[in-house]
Amino acid sequence: MKSNYDVILRPIITEQSMEALDLKKYAFEVAPEAGKAEIKTAVETIFGVKVAKVTTMNMMGKEKRVGRYPAGMTKSWKKAVVRLAADSKPIEFFEGMV
Repeated sequence: MKSNYDVILRPIITEQSMEALDLKKYAFEVAPEAGKAEIKTAVETIFGVKVAKVTTMNMMGKEKRVGRYPAGMTKSWKKAVVRLAADSKPIEFFEGMV
């Protein structure tokens, strides 16, 4: 079985994700093979919060090029937006970011 730290790869810190903190929504990059139940248990055990809903989406890689012809692709990855329960405490990691 995978570790919880293998499921949650990194937090996503952008303007759009920081605006959603007021609604108790947090964005993470997760393992591509992770399911919603795995993501929920990983966030609950790592941060000690209560998760109400998990939304996932596959982010396709973008075409990039350096120079004239050698076009390549950035990697594809999976994004999870986790909404906490109303009675749950916020995640301390994101506290000073806003």
